[in-house]
Amino acid sequence: MGKKIFSDYEFWFVVGSQFLYGTETLDKVAEHAQVIARGLDGSRHVPARVVYKATVKTPDEITTVVKEANHTDSCAGLIVWMHTFSPSKMWINGLSLLQKPYAHLHTQFNRNIPDEDIDMDFMNLNQSAHGDREHGFIAARMHLKRKIIVGYWADDDVMTSLGTWMRSAIGAVESRKLKVVRFGDNMRNVAVTEGDKVGVQIQLGWQVNTWPVAELVHEMGKVTEKEIDALLSEYTELYDMATDDSAAVRYQAREEMAIRRFLDREGALAFSNTFEDLSGMEQLPGLATQHLMAQGYGYGGEGDWKVSAMTALLKLMTRGLKGGTAFMEDYTYDLEPGHEFSLGAHMLEVCPSLAASRPRIEVHPLGIGGKGDPARLVFEGMPGKGIVASLVDMGGRLRLIVQDIEAVKPIYRMPNLPVARIMWKPEPDFKTGAHAWILAGGSHHTVLSLSATPEMLEDWAEIMDMEFVHITKETTIKGLKQQLFLSDLAWKLK
Repeated sequence: MGKKIFSDYEFWFVVGSQFLYGTETLDKVAEHAQVIARGLDGSRHVPARVVYKATVKTPDEITTVVKEANHTDSCAGLIVWMHTFSPSKMWINGLSLLQKPYAHLHTQFNRNIPDEDIDMDFMNLNQSAHGDREHGFIAARMHLKRKIIVGYWADDDVMTSLGTWMRSAIGAVESRKLKVVRFGDNMRNVAVTEGDKVGVQIQLGWQVNTWPVAELVHEMGKVTEKEIDALLSEYTELYDMATDDSAAVRYQAREEMAIRRFLDREGALAFSNTFEDLSGMEQLPGLATQHLMAQGYGYGGEGDWKVSAMTALLKLMTRGLKGGTAFMEDYTYDLEPGHEFSLGAHMLEVCPSLAASRPRIEVHPLGIGGKGDPARLVFEGMPGKGIVASLVDMGGRLRLIVQDIEAVKPIYRMPNLPVARIMWKPEPDFKTGAHAWILAGGSHHTVLSLSATPEMLEDWAEIMDMEFVHITKETTIKGLKQQLFLSDLAWKLK
């Protein structure tokens, strides 16, 4: 078994049974459970270890496993399966204490019914078809959030769905530890980048705090020329140097070193800043921010701490997957009838993980913020199916809005646009998609990912107890209006 992408985490496979069937049957249950756990653990679709933990047969055994899971940092969640009939009243005390993500795998050990060999001994052993239904009832009765995965355990679709949920579960666990550093405050008078930081920390665990830009400038002063030289060597390995302004590039390297030190010192994985507060800085971080995002840090422009945190989490959840994930902003449209596209960019800060080819380091005037000409990475985005996601504060609750998109090769060269640029078609079509996004309250800032899936984000939102809105090729404005109305009522009653 090779090293897993998320080597710090494991998921416990817990199998339900009871003492009714005798020791021979229970031995078989444990044997089968270990075979399945090894199969799941060895799957290329499964990003963390799956460990057979126990066959639980009594309320006390169930409660003990749950308590242990809650207090084991490396345990990111439980995967439960009822091999036999496990009376679900036994599970009440344990499940009422569960604080980790929870998946219910509805499967069975054998793929097929053994025609000539099936007898009552086989039936007593292999009772998942109704054992899992008994377990499903108690979770529904207790209103527990859980992922339900149905199918034969060795099939790719089952392992893929399980692996996707595991990424969401790890995202939920990491969310509870996430720290966001805000250099300065939000852009003045902007509404959607605001939010209830205390409420978010209670619900999602995010610790969002502000530091004065002067402290970052002080950290920049401690960066040595030797350190800058080393980072410039890294830049030239990864990017084409398309500028003679070495001073601007070196300044971005100084900014990057200082920001990274600041984040690492605070144990933070995400940051935000704004061009309205650059006191003591010569350039808005551009290349610096882009290269930090390429290393997995999250970023949000204009003080948008929510999109900064979401960028960091999606980068973490999609680790090892093809594609890329980046902070994004809808900037302008191409409205040729029947071929409408959105052009996404930002002033500077789009992650090169989305680049279709080797990015170029260029230096150009920014035209905003009143500072020097910043170095930045310029590139075209890669094509592919993906999503854009926006987390918004609706007052009393959070709403995660996800829209399916198809990124395309930009249809224009745009030689005078000196920023990274991505073009995409929103689902279900431009007019309906933009209408739906605005109706739901989606921000102009998003996370664009060609790696994350809607299922991954929906699972994460459910674990975090959050409203989820998904704009797909099936979305209609009439249907979305009804969904939002009913959702508003449900969340207010909740």
